[in-house]
Amino acid sequence: MAKSPATVNPGKALLPSMHSMKPVDVLIVGGGAVGLACAHYLVQAGREVCVIERDTVGNGASHGNCGLVVASYLLPLCAPGVVRKELRGLLRPDSPLYIKPSLDLALWSWLVKFAARCRPAFLQEAVRARERLLGSSDRLFQALLRDHALDAEFERRGHLIVFRTEHGMQGYEAKNEQLRPFGHAAEPLTGRALRALEPALREDVFGAWYHSTDSHLRPDRLLASWKQVLIESGVGFEEGCRLERFRSAGDRVTGVVTPKGEFTAAEVVLAAGAWSAPIAAELGLRLPLQPGKGYSVTMARPAVCPRIPCSFAERRVVATPWPSGYRLGGTMEFSGFSTALDPRRLAALTAAAGEYLTDPVGHPVVERWAGLRPMTYDDLPVIGRAPRFRNLTLATGHGMLGITTAPATGKLVAEIVCGREPHIDPRPFRPERFN
Repeated sequence: MAKSPATVNPGKALLPSMHSMKPVDVLIVGGGAVGLACAHYLVQAGREVCVIERDTVGNGASHGNCGLVVASYLLPLCAPGVVRKELRGLLRPDSPLYIKPSLDLALWSWLVKFAARCRPAFLQEAVRARERLLGSSDRLFQALLRDHALDAEFERRGHLIVFRTEHGMQGYEAKNEQLRPFGHAAEPLTGRALRALEPALREDVFGAWYHSTDSHLRPDRLLASWKQVLIESGVGFEEGCRLERFRSAGDRVTGVVTPKGEFTAAEVVLAAGAWSAPIAAELGLRLPLQPGKGYSVTMARPAVCPRIPCSFAERRVVATPWPSGYRLGGTMEFSGFSTALDPRRLAALTAAAGEYLTDPVGHPVVERWAGLRPMTYDDLPVIGRAPRFRNLTLATGHGMLGITTAPATGKLVAEIVCGREPHIDPRPFRPERFN
């Protein structure tokens, strides 16, 4: 699989051999967007930080997603009516949501608990928690980009949720009203007003809801640029460094064993995305995370390229334009930890885009990609001290919002590790809620 040149930045020589390495202050397991955000705010707080990553920094779910920074995405996936709506397509391999038939009891337990969360009482609680996390991240992103000149191709142009039919357009109205109290209600656009804002849409598209408060960026460039900023701030990186097991004594993690040797640290932060659950299981911690596979195709900009990121509502596909390229992404597949590419699901991305855009595909194709999102059944991340271990902090389970929520998560983790007053209420994200 081809990789974007922006992600190729080896960091393996940044630290001496692990066998002879002195203990570190804070060790972060995971080099995705959340792991780098944790490193950023911990360094700002005066801590010495080292990041270990099983592959290369920014090469997991952070690499190939569509790069939306969606402050408006307050409604969780587990909303009332979702299960009934999705049942018919669950087992179709080309469906936006696909569950591979299996006897995986953990997956079926997760699905049952997800269905139990699809009720109005939980919805309001989740919306309030997500609003605080997303609002904080939106503000922190502005400061990050201003203060560190990150090369992320960041643009605040909003986000269009596009519908082919009037019925579909009207169906979003109730959701939109739930966003109004938080200042994120969208503007409905049809006809000439819609084409004036986004000329790349087909004439037979009925309309769209325009969320003006949303932004977008190129995630692979963000991660490569952010890594360089952190290196200059003194953060150490070890890539190709898979965690094999923990050592623990009483209520403390005392060591992290890797193929490159053993790390010891005063504090450990687990931010390994979908892999956090099997890693935490090494300590007897059960995290109800499921890997939700997403796909994307990155290509050159088509001749008639969208100016604004577009979500094609009926097909659950996103088209994101950047100055340097263009990406189609989407789908949610529950099929274990494999990142193997399914040609049917990749083809479904371009087919879906063709139903909405006059020129849906650019040439050449730069990369076909699949990655694993860490999904919790309540669609809220896991942020907080791990049960039973007073020097282990969890930062995972961000689902489809890893990029969007990374800054607020990193800041909250730094506050937890340093014993400072949290800038947002951490209780909705506490790991103990699953017990």
